Amino acid sequence: MKLNHLNSLLIFWVLISGGAHAEFVDRAKQQGLDFVHFNGMTGQTLFPEMMGAGAAMLDIDRDGDLDLYLVQGELLGEGVSMDQAVFKPAKGAPLTDRLFRNDLNNGVSQFVDVSEQSGLKAAPGYGMGLTVIDANGDGWPDLYRSGFGGNQLLINDRKGGFKDETSSWGADDDRWSITAVPIDYDHDGWMDLYIVNYVNFSFQTQKTCRSNYDAPDYCSPQSYKAVGDRMLRNVDGKRFENVTNLVGIGNVDAPGLGGVAGDFNGDGLTDLYIANDGASNFLWLNQGKKTFIDEALLAGVAVNMTGTPEASMGVDAADFDADGDLDLFMTHLNRQTNTLYVNDGQGWFMDTTGRSVLGASSFAYTGFGTRWFDYDNDGWLDLFSANGAVVKIESQDREGDRFPLKQYNQLWRNVGAGEYEDVSDQYAESLQRLRVSRGAAFGDVDNDGDTDIVVTNNAGPVELLINDHEAGHHWLGLDLRLQGGQLALGAEVSIAVGDRILRRRSRTDGSYLCAHDPRILTGLGSYSDPVDIEIRWPDGSAQSLKGLSTNRYHTLEQPNS
Repeated sequence: MKLNHLNSLLIFWVLISGGAHAEFVDRAKQQGLDFVHFNGMTGQTLFPEMMGAGAAMLDIDRDGDLDLYLVQGELLGEGVSMDQAVFKPAKGAPLTDRLFRNDLNNGVSQFVDVSEQSGLKAAPGYGMGLTVIDANGDGWPDLYRSGFGGNQLLINDRKGGFKDETSSWGADDDRWSITAVPIDYDHDGWMDLYIVNYVNFSFQTQKTCRSNYDAPDYCSPQSYKAVGDRMLRNVDGKRFENVTNLVGIGNVDAPGLGGVAGDFNGDGLTDLYIANDGASNFLWLNQGKKTFIDEALLAGVAVNMTGTPEASMGVDAADFDADGDLDLFMTHLNRQTNTLYVNDGQGWFMDTTGRSVLGASSFAYTGFGTRWFDYDNDGWLDLFSANGAVVKIESQDREGDRFPLKQYNQLWRNVGAGEYEDVSDQYAESLQRLRVSRGAAFGDVDNDGDTDIVVTNNAGPVELLINDHEAGHHWLGLDLRLQGGQLALGAEVSIAVGDRILRRRSRTDGSYLCAHDPRILTGLGSYSDPVDIEIRWPDGSAQSLKGLSTNRYHTLEQPNS
């Protein structure tokens, strides 16, 4: 997908006519993010080496800007040495996770590596994903790190670092965990964790698979036995209790990769949608009795419109069509297309992928990290997909590429009426780079009122795509907090913009392996007048506020009941 002559003329016309210019500029190195993912491959095509890794945006020191935590890999295989690594790390580069503090100054982020002074130590196992959760309810964001070979709960020490509290909290899972979803499923005020697990892979069970042109290749998840997910209930902000069987999710195994929480049927209870790789997806509907029932098949979101399970990787949920309910979007394997499920308002969904134009444009790609976000602040939710193959691309392999899984990333603009336009070619400099992209974390890192993207690349450098869109559109930012300063994850906001109602949620989940800016950032298009909003807090209480000024962030704390 190279920038063709027609698109070049179009962009030139926009620039000379004084029209809005949109661009994502990779400023990772310029702004201090010197990080290259080490995937640990030694030529054995070990399954975990091409699946990671993630990133988390969080305000670790509560200074009002987003810091960044990046997950690192490790050498994979038994009896191997660093001399055998296909991609050796740079001399002196630490092979541990890294924490970068954001020192925002005059609207420009400068990231400083504070990993050493933060007390960050080598984590157990091979890192995969990150989840932001205020486990102890003290108002400071904590992290849950999932991986192959052990998970980790990192409690914020309020001094710019973390303390490993995995053991004392009972938070580990010794299976291959991909990600975790924060959810207060029992509505007791404490954030619980749904852990998404993958397959029973080990170096002893490694299987030999081959490509369609008879070259050694990565195996599919169906080559291994799937394992079950886990629900950890938060007990008074002091420990986790394994309630997997009690809540009703312990009787099924599936190769899970992604997950997102939300009220999908409008009954006021928080549900879960889990994206499984090559198997039917789960829609765990909350029964209000601390139990869940999988209604994915009945609701129309277990398989695609042809009745076929797909290789679901990334997932997100949002009200993209502004009709008041949560819709679903998933990224998939090439030749399957990504999938859009539209909610009818009662939790019944229709696969509208073909009509949305999202199908044909994604057919040649394998998508991972994804999210609905309004990149141009026109009030409509757009889509991004971080792409990278999982089986070797023959042309790259034959040309001698040592990691022949590289693809371009994609951006779709919401043009209304349930349709999207692939505008990736308009961002040739930043999006049209051949990478093995995996994670995508979204947030406003420079607090200028538009959404930036951090893209993690397997065996490649991290990318910080700064949004330099100049459409002149207005926006509203909301930092929602419970009493005591805790993030109000799950809070929903209705924003009156002229004759439209925009509905958004405070959340950090979705995408793939990544955690996002918990603040609500809503584009308002040309609407600049003060706006009226209604908040439904996580406990179900409602609050109305009138006349909030636009083009700024508001910190709002839940009032006393």
